[in-house]
Amino acid sequence: MVGLAAAFGSGAMTNSIAEIEDADCIFVTGSNTTSSHPLVATRIFRALEKGAKLVVADPRRIQLALKADIYARQNLGTDVALLNGIMHVILKNNWQDQQFVEERCEGFEEFKTVIDNYPPEKVAEITGVSADDIAKIAEYFAKAEAASIIYCMGITQHTTGVDNVKSLANLAMLTGNMGKEATGVNPLRGQNNVQGACDMGGLPNVYSGYQAVNVIDNQTKFEDAWNAKLSDQIGLTIPFMLSGLADGSLKALYTVGENPMVSDPDINHVEKALNNAELLVVQDIFLTATAEMAHVVLPGTSFAEKDGTFTNTERRVQLVRKAIEPVGESKTDWEIIQEISNRFGYPMNYGSAEEIMQEISSLTPSYGGITYERLQGDGLAWPCPDKEHPGTKFLHKDKFARGLGLFHAIEYQPPAEVVDEEYPFWLSTGRVHVHYHTGTMTRVSPTLHAEMPEGTLEMHPQDADKLGVRQGECEITAKVTVTDRVGVGVVFLPFHFAETCANVLTNPAHDPTAKIPEYKVCAVKVEKAA
Repeated sequence: MVGLAAAFGSGAMTNSIAEIEDADCIFVTGSNTTSSHPLVATRIFRALEKGAKLVVADPRRIQLALKADIYARQNLGTDVALLNGIMHVILKNNWQDQQFVEERCEGFEEFKTVIDNYPPEKVAEITGVSADDIAKIAEYFAKAEAASIIYCMGITQHTTGVDNVKSLANLAMLTGNMGKEATGVNPLRGQNNVQGACDMGGLPNVYSGYQAVNVIDNQTKFEDAWNAKLSDQIGLTIPFMLSGLADGSLKALYTVGENPMVSDPDINHVEKALNNAELLVVQDIFLTATAEMAHVVLPGTSFAEKDGTFTNTERRVQLVRKAIEPVGESKTDWEIIQEISNRFGYPMNYGSAEEIMQEISSLTPSYGGITYERLQGDGLAWPCPDKEHPGTKFLHKDKFARGLGLFHAIEYQPPAEVVDEEYPFWLSTGRVHVHYHTGTMTRVSPTLHAEMPEGTLEMHPQDADKLGVRQGECEITAKVTVTDRVGVGVVFLPFHFAETCANVLTNPAHDPTAKIPEYKVCAVKVEKAA
């Protein structure tokens, strides 16, 4: 068996970025928006200037919390309980959009039965958010003419990540904030073309456009187009690829633009797995920590050295144009893959990235009307099914893609790992404004390195006093930043830095559906270094 690894998830913004500034209430949760998505944050600030209410729910007091009408610091991993509590208040006060619920949705009664069990007083005990704040959030959101939900990996990177996202969808449907301007459920993608990679089938269960591999009509369509026999079996996600390498059932791994030796949980397990590979191939633009372990390194090109398209977080497909010729022996990713395929005996004869886009359009209904000619300018947002279609500003205008929106009855479940006497601190990980993902690009920039040369562990002043540590003192493998951005008993460590690698500590437990690891919460002990 061979694994092909790329760090992609699924989902897309239902609404456009520009619409955010016209929302009357914006609920931001699990997103450090000013740090990781500053252009989106600009739209939030414009909305505030127009009088919008801002609600921020985050265990860490991020910059955006300082602008919030309500800041809720929930305990790590309690998002479902918080959202259920908000919806309980909405239903108790009859603030829901009952017409939307009855005409556009199903599963409401089962959902309501579960929500009845989450009064704000009970939720306050679970989440640490006061019952009064839960009630205020419910009122702000439900009474807004247009309420928008914005979230990021602080919601998804949990063993209950799918439940968290479904709960946000429940809230949007309950209040009728779907299928109209300046509303919706809007995930912010972690990297610039994650959306495009998912759209193109960079997931183990789908072809391009989220066409399931185990549907015979889809399989037949792609077999005919590619003149090849295709499997109807769903492939492996990254955690299972690594487990397969570790136990020998997977022999080789081909990694493109991904650095699991920094980005994946339980780095010791990752290292063992990669060392056990009979063949490890890494295709990248820098010699990353993962590439240093590879048997073969294939030099790819940066955005400036190739033509193609990126699809951003709002589903907008945009042209990328080559500014310079590839440096040294590097080649564009598609050319490398095509050459390897040809040598394996499966001929590919694409002459350009545009030819590939033409094939994408012919096989992918949501990209059916997208051509290089039409992408001149600002690009197009999918679905764009034909060449006369203008692209789609927001989804679900008249009906949901599945017909009726489905309410999910979701019970709160605690994180896979909880604190105890031996491991008394909650650890969360994330990004900081200076660096990007595993630092492959930003940490080789002298300017950015000077701004933040190392990762530090954020710790509350009360905890620092108890342990007798001061700002800048070494703490295990990281120095300490004493700050009330984190709560008592909680520590935060950015994951960009290989030498203070947060993912040595993170728990490899994963969501049972999406298989995403629980990066955002685990139990740790902290001791003052000698």
